[in-house]
Amino acid sequence: MSKIIPFKAVRPTRDKVNLLAARSYESYTSMQVESRLRDNPFSFLHIVNPGFKYQKEISGVERYGLVRNRYQEFKEDGIFMQDEKPSFYIYKIVNRDGLEFNGIVAATSVQDYENDVIKKHEDTLEFREVLFKEYLKTVGFNAEAVLLTYPDNQELETILNQIMDSRPEYEFTTTYRDTHYLWNVDDEALLQKIQDIFSEMPALYIADGHHRSASSYLLAKDLMAENPHHSGDEAYNYFMSYIIPESDLKIYEFNRLVKDLNGLEKEEFLIKLDEYFRIENRGMNYYKPSELHHFSMYLDGEFYSLNLRKSKYEIKNALDALDTQILYVTILKPLLGIEDLRNDQRIEYSHGKKDLAFVKTAVDSGTFAVGFGLLAVTTEEMRHIADQGLKMPPKSTYIEPKLRSGVTVYEF
Repeated sequence: MSKIIPFKAVRPTRDKVNLLAARSYESYTSMQVESRLRDNPFSFLHIVNPGFKYQKEISGVERYGLVRNRYQEFKEDGIFMQDEKPSFYIYKIVNRDGLEFNGIVAATSVQDYENDVIKKHEDTLEFREVLFKEYLKTVGFNAEAVLLTYPDNQELETILNQIMDSRPEYEFTTTYRDTHYLWNVDDEALLQKIQDIFSEMPALYIADGHHRSASSYLLAKDLMAENPHHSGDEAYNYFMSYIIPESDLKIYEFNRLVKDLNGLEKEEFLIKLDEYFRIENRGMNYYKPSELHHFSMYLDGEFYSLNLRKSKYEIKNALDALDTQILYVTILKPLLGIEDLRNDQRIEYSHGKKDLAFVKTAVDSGTFAVGFGLLAVTTEEMRHIADQGLKMPPKSTYIEPKLRSGVTVYEF
């Protein structure tokens, strides 16, 4: 029931892919962006930051048009080329920590998104959806795939392993010390076999890219309405995705940092916590949760373990059982007065790769009053929430792999 199709990717020539591929623009500091734009004329950052050519900060609709121009220039200069045949792209990443991710870059259906065959677990912000939709509409391409996942499939794994035994089209290591491999698959029989396997899957799950997929869906609705000859086969009926098995997905937690105790004294705060949690003072010993519904807290120079009193908390669905939700409904909202997890300036988030030493340092500095450490969400939890049509609190998951922009580009 899941529909994926091959497409003719626009992609860098083999000799320039390592120079062109870029992380998400937001992941760079301003100094890093400046150095890459200055020293590397082939970086994809030149496309998404077109004002550098004029030494001017450009935003809004004016920027969108210039992004389109820079992209066309890269094509005209032979930095990009387009495949002649529709293809799937087998993409392997081995990251700096030795983790390996294997998947397929393909075009996935906006109709599947609409019909909840592509399932979501996060809420999106409407203004961001509309903003990115307008961006896509102007530039006419998508260079950053949505990350989708599916339950492990032995038949598909065997096919991917056979393909990856051959020489890749791309093999390059980034300055971030991740190694990327890409195989171009255009054999029609093999393409059909892969499509048939996915057609038997009842659902795919968004792991990362909820706003990108929502924007692609909105764009398709716009372009359908504007096209009197709409057939359903147009490129805008699909969006580019990187689809990997669940076992390859790496999920880290997002820890929480809060700037004050909402007017409570330390002892008063601990007493209120006691209603829902069994509390143990761990002193200076780092405590990281290892069980579901256990939390770490760092407060006033000491670590505490907080274990949920199950007799006090009722679990009715998959969301109720999620630790980020439990923390919100038992502590963050009622005790610390944080209702809007996206926009409240009193709370910040630190992904688990920074560990609890980062939380401790942030609290010890006086910038924050208290920090909470959580257990990472599992793929099973994420799937159950999506299947029940529920949405996780924001910043519930930090997911790898993080893809490079520009390695494959989807035009519509």
